[in-house]
Amino acid sequence: MQSSCLKTLELDKIIDKAAEYCVCREAATMMRSLVPQEDVDEVRYALQMTNTINSLLIQHGSPRFGGVEGVDGIAARAVKGGVLSMGELLEVAGALRNFQNLSSWYHISDHEMLPTDDLFYALSPQPGLEKQISDSILAPDQMADTASKTLMDIRKEIRRTENSIRDKLETFIRNTTSAKYLQETVVSMRNGRFVVPVKSEYRSEVHGVIHDVSSTGATVFVEPQAVVEANARILQYRAQEAQEIERILVALSGQVAQIEPQFKYSYAAMLQIDVLLAKAKLALEHRAFMPQVSGKCSFHLERARHPLIDREKCIPVDIALGEEYDTLIVTGPNTGGKTVSMKTAGLLCAMAQCGFLIPAAESSQVCVFRDFLVDIGDEQSIEQSLSTFSGHMTKVADILRLAGHGTLVLLDELGAGTDPVEGAALAIAIIENLRRSGALVLATTHYAELKVFALETPGVVNASCEFNVETLRPTYKLSVGVPGKSNAFLISEKLGIPSGVIELARRHMSTDDKRLDAVLGQLDDLKMQLKESQAEIESLKYEAAHQLESAEKKRDALIHQGEMELEAAREKARNLVQNVERQAYDLTDELRQLQKDEKLSAQQRAIRAREIAKKETEKLLVGAQPKAKQTAVFVPLKEVRIGQEVCIADMDQLAVVLALPDKNGDVLVRAGILKTKVPLKGLKQPEKLDKTAAKPMTKAQKRYSRNTGDSRNNGGRVERVKRNAKMELNLLGLTVDEALHEVDMFIDQAIMNGQTMVYLIHGNGTGALRTAIHKYLRGHRQVKSFRLGQYGEGESGVTVVEFK
Repeated sequence: MQSSCLKTLELDKIIDKAAEYCVCREAATMMRSLVPQEDVDEVRYALQMTNTINSLLIQHGSPRFGGVEGVDGIAARAVKGGVLSMGELLEVAGALRNFQNLSSWYHISDHEMLPTDDLFYALSPQPGLEKQISDSILAPDQMADTASKTLMDIRKEIRRTENSIRDKLETFIRNTTSAKYLQETVVSMRNGRFVVPVKSEYRSEVHGVIHDVSSTGATVFVEPQAVVEANARILQYRAQEAQEIERILVALSGQVAQIEPQFKYSYAAMLQIDVLLAKAKLALEHRAFMPQVSGKCSFHLERARHPLIDREKCIPVDIALGEEYDTLIVTGPNTGGKTVSMKTAGLLCAMAQCGFLIPAAESSQVCVFRDFLVDIGDEQSIEQSLSTFSGHMTKVADILRLAGHGTLVLLDELGAGTDPVEGAALAIAIIENLRRSGALVLATTHYAELKVFALETPGVVNASCEFNVETLRPTYKLSVGVPGKSNAFLISEKLGIPSGVIELARRHMSTDDKRLDAVLGQLDDLKMQLKESQAEIESLKYEAAHQLESAEKKRDALIHQGEMELEAAREKARNLVQNVERQAYDLTDELRQLQKDEKLSAQQRAIRAREIAKKETEKLLVGAQPKAKQTAVFVPLKEVRIGQEVCIADMDQLAVVLALPDKNGDVLVRAGILKTKVPLKGLKQPEKLDKTAAKPMTKAQKRYSRNTGDSRNNGGRVERVKRNAKMELNLLGLTVDEALHEVDMFIDQAIMNGQTMVYLIHGNGTGALRTAIHKYLRGHRQVKSFRLGQYGEGESGVTVVEFK
């Protein structure tokens, strides 16, 4: 591709901007070497990888990533037997840390197979080696004491010996006898040894080794004889320390050499990931999206923006080429945005071919060009004695030679700089030649002849950049299909040119020019009317959307209100259940007391018990009545049968019909332990019936069915509603055999439902039933223990059974 043309499109500025986001210098170099790809599949793959990283950046944020440089070369040197320095090993640790951080970032959330999987799976973290290096080396010139036990012991000896020397020297300089020989009462270092500053005239008074003399000669730095041997030991320890550090470096370098093959691939993958992260960060800055890539030579950009212009100031444009037409001629006044629109189209296509997401709508589509041929700007050259026109024609000559299928040609002010008639004719001929070669052409011009050429030639379309003649400012909006006016007369008049001069200029226009100008004026008027209509349509659409949003808010408010009311109903139901439980216990206690009252006969106790039960039942039913009108819609039953299972609509409670409707239309039903009358129109069919074929009924079951109406005959076969396992089994009124059969079935069902405790209600009576049940429970393998009820549980009339 022509690098000069890509530079004219300012692709290099986009790449430089992306390179600034690279963390590693080598990745930035890779970024700056990017060129547009010419293979459709490669372009699609590159865009998919950038888009994947862009999505991960939005989800997870930026990964922890530190800059490293030339680490692959460091590892290669370790393979050759080189001993790496502490600084080089820290660079290796930094790269290994990057591998770990990038891999962890990529797997923060589970995802399907992605185009970037190969890159991230190529990363080979070595957490053990990275930790060992980081713990052993604190800085490029500092090894940690904990790097090895030997090193720690050596440094302990050094510190102990140094402290001993300091103590001796401190004693020496504080001694009144020796202090008079000293220039200062301080201890200093010379050539790695501890010395004291002695006045030169007393050098013979202090026995030891002279290591240095001050610049004036007044002071000599003497190592007292008492610490000479200790200083010598320190030098020995220092040599041992250096040898141990060298040994540690050799060992760490050997470990780096062992992982060099996979390290090389991981490092290359890390640099490519760095490039992708930089592209993705640039896309976030530009609010860019991934376009579709067409296999044909055509593109359409929707709401495209030039990435180097401030997003808040840039006006999006729609540009298409290669589908319905292969040539677009853009006209309009100077500084109206013609060149920017043309460069936007070329730059975004080039960016996509480099794997960059583009600042355009997601529905945009690009294609792959094998070359971008551009003539934009002033090509005047004083050194080559070329005028502006000559410079342009030199460039156009190269374009004509290179143009062909799969090339995009961008020509700014084609044919300008010479005689208008000849320039227009030459421009038309150049465009026709380019079209015959199969190139896509986008050109700007002021020539009326080119506007007419576009109107008359199939495959060539006019476009115009709008201009507000009232404010003398361009709107930068591109209108395809309509030629633009240069508006030279209006602009000149607004800028102060006398109206007489403007009128005289109009007279000098040819008749054809006047007719074309009139036609263009009419087109401008039609365009303005169309815009007004579009604005009105947009306003109506906005109003409709606003009304829809308001309706959705009202709907959400109603849903919220319904949820609140439902929660209130649930709370009321919970309170009702608690009240029922409390009153049931109270009722049980009252009935028990009534049973113990020997003053009343059996008949009187029964009557009193029914009165208590009726009174408490009425209280519970009153509390269960809904305060608000029920809005649920249901289909009421028209008729019922005795024993039929129904649902009380107001309470959403299952019940069994005990009697047919009376003269008032009320049906006697049993809901749980309660019997009540409900209007026939308040009953509905249960939503779900859990029925099983009934087994042959025992004598006790038949009697229980007759008493409660809990069974019904269906074609000669008796079916009963399946009874779920409960905490209690009432055995009152049954014989021993019937009761034991019921207990056996009840315990089996309770164990299957995972219950750990049940209550068997057998009453007191003669005690025969209780004795038989206890004997049965002692022999049951699943029974862990059993006992008589306590106060509040039924006392001796109830047996509490606990399962294993």
